Amino acid sequence: MIDKNTKIGELLEIAPEKADILLDAGMHCLGCPASQAETLEEACSVHGIDVEELVKELNK
Repeated sequence: MIDKNTKIGELLEIAPEKADILLDAGMHCLGCPASQAETLEEACSVHGIDVEELVKELNK
């Protein structure tokens, strides 16, 4: 189960197919080394994305 504390790097390791959802949401920094250690909540905060909505989409 993916939650707001899931790190971007971990998410992409366990479910690389979810990258498209992150890109569609506006997170175009997936290849950036710093983003790999960020949680979804931290990344959403930086990008102005509703973390709860993104988590729902990622868990579909």
